[in-house]
Amino acid sequence: MTQPMQHRDQPVTYRPDPAIAMLADWLGDPVAPADFPETQLRWRNDRAAASVGLQSLSDTEWTAHFGRFAPLEGNLPRPLALRYHGHQFRVYNPEIGDGRGFLFAQMRGSDGRLLDLGTKGSGQTPWSRSGDGRLTLKGAVREILATEMLEALGVNTSKTFSVIETGEALHRGDEPSPTRSAVLTRLSHSHIRFGTFQRLLAIEAADEMAALIDYCLAHFPAPPPPEDAPDRDNPAIRLIHAVVERMADLAASYMVAGFVHGVLNTDNMNVTGESFDYGPWRWLPAWDPGFTAAYFDHAGLYAFGRQPEALHWNCGQLAVALRMHAETAPLVAALERFGPLYMENVARRWCWRLGVESRGLEADTQFVAACEAQMRETGAQPDAFFFAHRGGRGAASGALGEALAQYTPAPSDHPYWSDAAPQSMLINEVEAIWAAIAERDDWAPLHAKVTALRRMGEAHGAAPLPAGHS
Repeated sequence: MTQPMQHRDQPVTYRPDPAIAMLADWLGDPVAPADFPETQLRWRNDRAAASVGLQSLSDTEWTAHFGRFAPLEGNLPRPLALRYHGHQFRVYNPEIGDGRGFLFAQMRGSDGRLLDLGTKGSGQTPWSRSGDGRLTLKGAVREILATEMLEALGVNTSKTFSVIETGEALHRGDEPSPTRSAVLTRLSHSHIRFGTFQRLLAIEAADEMAALIDYCLAHFPAPPPPEDAPDRDNPAIRLIHAVVERMADLAASYMVAGFVHGVLNTDNMNVTGESFDYGPWRWLPAWDPGFTAAYFDHAGLYAFGRQPEALHWNCGQLAVALRMHAETAPLVAALERFGPLYMENVARRWCWRLGVESRGLEADTQFVAACEAQMRETGAQPDAFFFAHRGGRGAASGALGEALAQYTPAPSDHPYWSDAAPQSMLINEVEAIWAAIAERDDWAPLHAKVTALRRMGEAHGAAPLPAGHS
């Protein structure tokens, strides 16, 4: 898997590296950003900026780069709207692509790996179709909250890098209108989607797909496939094994976090296994596999409990595209690893979040089942459950008590674990944070929540990586 971005005490030097330029002629279209009537800085993620050497920008410089999109020194001269297809709720759509965003810049992070700055709400592109290319301010605020909560819970997620209010009145059918507008910039390891490969298959661009595979292997390194994996030296096979490993861990991280993404289409799948593009997301109010986040997901395709299935299915669509450069059998062999890897990652992450030391996969799997049964029987909210039983505390009688008694607490003395209640991100609090902004232009609750979430993240510490990864 691609290791999540880590926080460093010492900021790094800005090192531009627009590596995507070698693929740009067929991967995307140069575009111009929207000319917004206003650019009012609302959010700058200095922690993320320090990881790519941009923390010293003044607010004026920041707004010029992330509100007007003046090119960063040594970087892409013009933004690039990427081309891709995708399955949307499992219906293939060749008419998508970056319709309200673009790739703005690339640079090396504190660990030397390639990072992207991409946008949402930056204006119309050739792929906007009938859309206005804009983003509501509420959508941007929700993305700040989602990414900060997920990061604190050890999920490999994009970072909300910047939010700038843009002074337009937007009309949307699913929220009160007109509403305020914004442009958001994300920091992530990649914007290469499963749908990017699907498009190349559809247009029969074999040479371009080979170049894209090489780009992914070069810039998003991963351990080699297992020794017994068939055709393991084939670049396409190396890539599908890496992606399956990453996506199995992403699925596990969603489940342990109690998070429902809401729209797990193939155009929302990143080959780095990094979660991004947060629309109708929710956190569970109770442990309910059928809980859905999107009001338009009438069949529950992307319900909480179906997210592993969705990510596995999406990996299958990537494998179909990679048939252009690999035989079916080794691709299927890679896909068959998803289930066992998912179970290993759930067990590893579950013990991490509960603050106990693993007892091995078989015991840990039974432990997870006992915890799930307890939450279903009691109706406990998952954040409250993990907090109440952190380090084996609060054990009651019955199966859960017996299971917890066999686990050794992992060392932890952070004062967060003595708080009266845990941090959570239920919809009522999200709406209250937004109401303070919408009604009084009061951003204090948002900033207070982010501070609290980062403190929770410090208390958890970094999620351990799977065996064989560093």
